[in-house]
Amino acid sequence: MSDATFSDDVQDFVQRLDEAEQAHMAWSRRVLRCAVLRISPGEDVLADDAHCRCVFGSWFRQHRERFDVIDALAAQRLDEQHEQMHDAVRHICRSVLQGVAGDAEIMDAFERTQASVIADLALLKTGCLAHSARLDALTGLPLRYGIEEEFKRCCAQAMRHGEQVVVVMLDVDHFKRVNDVYGHAAGDMALQHVANLLRAHCRVGEPLFRFGGEEFLVLLQAAGHEVAQQAAERLLQALRETPLRLPDGHLLSLRVSAGLAEAGTEEAVADVVSRADHALYAAKAAGRDTWRWALAAH
Repeated sequence: MSDATFSDDVQDFVQRLDEAEQAHMAWSRRVLRCAVLRISPGEDVLADDAHCRCVFGSWFRQHRERFDVIDALAAQRLDEQHEQMHDAVRHICRSVLQGVAGDAEIMDAFERTQASVIADLALLKTGCLAHSARLDALTGLPLRYGIEEEFKRCCAQAMRHGEQVVVVMLDVDHFKRVNDVYGHAAGDMALQHVANLLRAHCRVGEPLFRFGGEEFLVLLQAAGHEVAQQAAERLLQALRETPLRLPDGHLLSLRVSAGLAEAGTEEAVADVVSRADHALYAAKAAGRDTWRWALAAH
């Protein structure tokens, strides 16, 4: 993540969505002038790839992954309707400039797709704001409130693959000392650094959350304890190998401890998390910068 906070990023994203809607309103006025005055609306409207040339089309493709996270179906529909809208307008404007009577079906297609584009832009903007409310403003990670839903999904998927779900609770070692010695701004940088490293070293299908304070939580799907231990060790090693460089040039070494708990059959997520938390305290008591397993569920 850049120096800007995640909340600033969300605000910018929503602003760009608003600008996209305003740009298309201006674009519609150019099309209307073409129809009334029979003047060219511009090559960016008449070109076969007009949907890629417009400001929104270019920006949308650059950020398509983010749109998919917010609402993949709406993003796909927006992409298709946006292109069809440009196709319809291109036909309409070419007919006008050639002095040929317009096609009612193409006009209907334009009106229908334009309405769909405007509706999906509003839907995605609402979805972006709702999605951001579930994310930590400092690190951009999901907050703990989404754990139960992801836990259920992971359990169902693990059952299909003959694997186990393991909750890994991680806590930054001696974090209070970081705040006391280097200041709270450095503490925030440390949390961002840890979050970025954990995010980079979690594999696809391993949801990562900021659980609270300096605690993070990962949901693993593992084919046995050894695989889960290797995953936990991978995360701890990433921190050992990558210190944080502070603005004054000082290298700050950060470490995390971890507690692991295998989810029992039909065990509530709160109970698994509680066991992982107890295992985390055991890792702290064992000297930190290590991991420990929780006792099995009763």
